[in-house]
Amino acid sequence: MKGGLSGLRNQHVSLLLIALVCATVVVWTWEKTPILTSISPPQSHVLQLFPGPPDGEIIDKQDLEVQTSSNQLEVPVNSTNTSSSVRKEENENPMTLLTKEQVISTNVTEVSNIKQVSEQKNSSKQAEKDLVTSRSFASIDSSVKGEYSDNLTTHVEKQACNYGKGKWVMDDSRPLYSGFGCKQWLSSMWACHLTQRNDFEYEKLRWRPKDCEMEDFTGAKFLRRMQDKTLAFIGDSLGRQQFQSLMCMITGGEERADVLDVGKEYGLAKARGAVRPDGWAYWFPTTNTTILYYWSASLCDLEPLNMTNPDTDFAMHLDRPPAFLRRFLHKFDVLILNTGHHWNRGKLKANRWVMYVGGVPNSNRKIADIAGAKNFTIHSIVSWVNSQLPKYPGLKAFYRSISPRHFFNGDWNTGGTCDNTTPLSDGKEVLHDESSDPLTAEAVKGTHVKLLDITALSQLRDEGHISRYSIKATPGVQDCLHWCLPGVPDTWNEIVFAQL
Repeated sequence: MKGGLSGLRNQHVSLLLIALVCATVVVWTWEKTPILTSISPPQSHVLQLFPGPPDGEIIDKQDLEVQTSSNQLEVPVNSTNTSSSVRKEENENPMTLLTKEQVISTNVTEVSNIKQVSEQKNSSKQAEKDLVTSRSFASIDSSVKGEYSDNLTTHVEKQACNYGKGKWVMDDSRPLYSGFGCKQWLSSMWACHLTQRNDFEYEKLRWRPKDCEMEDFTGAKFLRRMQDKTLAFIGDSLGRQQFQSLMCMITGGEERADVLDVGKEYGLAKARGAVRPDGWAYWFPTTNTTILYYWSASLCDLEPLNMTNPDTDFAMHLDRPPAFLRRFLHKFDVLILNTGHHWNRGKLKANRWVMYVGGVPNSNRKIADIAGAKNFTIHSIVSWVNSQLPKYPGLKAFYRSISPRHFFNGDWNTGGTCDNTTPLSDGKEVLHDESSDPLTAEAVKGTHVKLLDITALSQLRDEGHISRYSIKATPGVQDCLHWCLPGVPDTWNEIVFAQL
C-alpha cells in the first residue's frame, strides 16, 4: 500500500514538471512570435514584473504628455515641426511605443517653441506686474504727500518746479556781464553804470527757487540748447529789456563780430522817419541760433484805417494776433509774449488806437473799458497760440506775467518816486504758490502755453529800477517801470533757460 502511494506521488510530480515545462515553452513562444505580441504585448503593466534599466526605458507618449501638462508647458496648436509626423503615426496605431531617445529627438523643436512662448508670457506678465507695482508705489507716495492721484504722470506734473516761489540771495558770481560793457546790444538809457548811480549791490542778487535747483546760466550752454533754433520776444519795452538782457548774457557783454544782424529777413528795418526799427534779430552762426525781438505793445494786430492818410487812426483788433506773429510763427522754436503797461487811455489816444472786434468797431460794453479790453486780448492771443501748437510740436510758448511798477507818492508824471537803493528792504522771499498776476494765470490755465511768472519775485526789487538815474534826467520824473541792466530781467531769462 505504501509503495502504491509513493508511486502515485511521483507520478503527480512528473505531471507538474511536464506542465511547468509546457507553460514555459508557451510563454517563450508567445514573446518571440510577432503576431502574438501584436495581439497582447508581454511588456504590459500586468506582465512587467521587473522595471527595465533607466537608459533606453520604453515610455508611452501619453505618459510624456501627462508629464508635460503637469509642468504647465503649452505646445503651440499650429506647430509644424517633426512632432506632427509622430502624432500622425500615433493616431494610426495607438499602441506604438517610443523610446526616451526617440521622444526627445522628435520634440526638441517643440520644447524650444514651448520655452519661447513661456518666456514671452512670463516677460509680459512681469511687465504688467512692474507697471502695477510702479503705479501702486506712486499712489502710496501721493497719499503720503497728500497728493491723491492714481495717475503717475499727474503725480510727476505736480512735482514740477514753481520758479516764482523762492528767495533772493547774495551771490558774488553775479552779475553775468559787466554794466560798463555790452554796448553792442544794450541801450545806454538802461545801462545804469553809465549814469550817476553809484550803488550796485543789487547786481549781486540771485533768485533761488524754493522747490528745485536752477541750473547756472552760461552763454555756451544756452547756445548748445538752442542749436538750430530761434527764440522770439514779442511784446512791449519790457520785452525789449528782456531781449537785450539775454543778448548780454549769451555774449558775456563782449563784442561779437561774428554775430550777424538778420533783421531784414524778418522785415525789421528802420522805416523812414522812425526813431528805431520795429525790432531786431541776431544770428549766432556757430550754433545756427537766432534771437529776435518784435515790438508789439498791445499784442494786437494794428491796421491803419486809411493807408493814404499819415494821421489816420489804427484799428486795434483785440481778437487778432499781430501780423508779424502770424507770418513768422512757423520759424520760431521758443516764443515769449508780454503786454500790460500800454493799456491806458493816454496810450490809446496818443497812438490813435481804436478797439475792433470781429473786424468792426467794438460794441461790447464788457470789453469797452481798458481792463476788460486788456483781459480779452490776453485770452485771445493765448488761445490763438495754443491752437497753433499742434501744428508745431517743437514750439515752446511762454506768456510772461506783468512786470511790477514801483511808483510811490504819485505816478510817473505826477511826482512818483522809487528812490530806494537798499536791496530787499521789503523782504526777500516769495512764499505763496499763486501768481501775483491772476488775470494772466487764468488766461494760460488749461492751455499748453506756459506762464513765465515773474511778478512776485520782481515786486521785491523796487531798488532795481532806473529811478532818477536816467541819462536824460528830467526834473520831477523818475523811471520806476524799467530796470537797470544788469538786473532783474536777467533772472527772467535764467528761468526761461531752466525750462528749455
